[in-house]
Amino acid sequence: MSRQLKWRAGLIALMLALALLYLTPSLTDRLPMWWGSVLPSNKISLGLDLQGGMHLILEVETKEAVKSTAERILQDLRQSLRDKKIPFADVTRPGDGANIEIVFLKDEYVAGLKDLVAERFDELKVGDARTDEGRVKVQLNFKPEAAQRIRRLAAQQALQTIRNRIDEFGVSEPEIIPQGEDRILVQLPGISDPKRAKALIGRTAQLEFKLVDDEADVNRAVATGQVPPGLELLYEHQVDKETGRVTKRPFLVKKRTLLTGRYITEARVQIDSQFNEPYVLVTFGGQGAKLFERITEANVKRRLAIILDGRINSAPVIQEKIPGGTARITGAFTMEDARDLAIVLRAGALPAPVKILEERTVGPSLGLDSIRRGFKSMIVGGLAVVVFMVIYYGLSGAVADLSLMLNVLLIMGGLAAFRATLTLPGIAGIILTIGMAVDANVIIYERVREELRLGKTPKAALEAGFAKATWTILDANVTTLIAGLVLFQFGTGPVRGFAVTLSLGIVATLFAALVFSKFVFDYLVTARRLAKLSI
Repeated sequence: MSRQLKWRAGLIALMLALALLYLTPSLTDRLPMWWGSVLPSNKISLGLDLQGGMHLILEVETKEAVKSTAERILQDLRQSLRDKKIPFADVTRPGDGANIEIVFLKDEYVAGLKDLVAERFDELKVGDARTDEGRVKVQLNFKPEAAQRIRRLAAQQALQTIRNRIDEFGVSEPEIIPQGEDRILVQLPGISDPKRAKALIGRTAQLEFKLVDDEADVNRAVATGQVPPGLELLYEHQVDKETGRVTKRPFLVKKRTLLTGRYITEARVQIDSQFNEPYVLVTFGGQGAKLFERITEANVKRRLAIILDGRINSAPVIQEKIPGGTARITGAFTMEDARDLAIVLRAGALPAPVKILEERTVGPSLGLDSIRRGFKSMIVGGLAVVVFMVIYYGLSGAVADLSLMLNVLLIMGGLAAFRATLTLPGIAGIILTIGMAVDANVIIYERVREELRLGKTPKAALEAGFAKATWTILDANVTTLIAGLVLFQFGTGPVRGFAVTLSLGIVATLFAALVFSKFVFDYLVTARRLAKLSI
């Protein structure tokens, strides 16, 4: 065997070994313990249409993001007015809206407000002052472009937060893409607990630390529904371990948020050694750790409420300054609850609530049926092509069939190597590739036949036939490959599944037809000195 044939034989053996290596985890579960640490262990991922799962369309309530931004600005504005020594009677959000209303006792302070807004709050515009019951009221509104920017950023942040949560949840090959300005498409293949997944995705996970006001009469606030200015009424839910009964304990807490979960750098589950119960330990980094230390130092012997999504989780008394920026979140957690809470805290809070507009759960029976039918069509189509090639081209048809088998093997190995997802349209792409692979061999064989009719020897006919067919095959396949890459870049869902197998199939076709088939024929006519071609 010549050096060139040996080089091509080595390349083909290498490609075949790599394909089998990446494909092995998908073919068997009986792998040695050391396999995953040394060799590839990723299986071919099946799409939602094959293995079942969950399909959701979510709507981000971006108006709530504007309201929460208004609340944050309200707190900053109140402090800025104090810093500037501008007297005011009250700063509120009327009707829990996105507007801010400031009440002055004299209209001479309105000019100072306008200067302050222009200096520090350029996203707001100051409305006209009006007098009501001897007081001067001024309303601040978001500028249209500022409100639009807040809504857009909220949708983008929600998309990233949901993606982070799902990645930590461990879903293989999820599809998370924006739809329009405030909607998100989520497809989760292979989900076995849809209820838990929905709770994880939709949880706002807004963590806040606020001081408890122990001087105000909380019982009176509960009885009358009248909450003193600057305070809010929140509840801690306590679960009786023996009976499972839930009781609500009321607290009056300061409206001002001292610290939020956006400073969290780590959240992990720990086991309480005394009670043998899981809790979540959160760690604040950088500025967050300094803030937490300063807050605890300034409020020793006061109660600090740890609030998650508007519900008090616990309200411990600060015994001393807490350095290092760590805090415990305790509760009647199961281990699964604690893990999910740690996931959402690490991934970050949603900037606005999300609402499920559409939900579909695809059962595994539908997926198995789709797999069965898809592979049946692939096998039937493949066998028909294999039989036709042998009947029509004889021994050369058998070479084409071997090339076809190598082609499919390379595609499946490529899917495993690139961690791509096999979908039902992807199976259609493989079937299309089988036809294209056969077409490449047909073009080559017809060229070789033409050369044989001219009286050339088998070796000369093969050289001329492959040389003339190569550019035709390259032109046809490269243009299709470009189309496949465009579909992958701009398509979504099933379109991308089709594009993946089509693109891998084209590359495999070129290798199988132009390298493998050429090697087999060169070996037959050179090493085996074949005197006549069966073509």
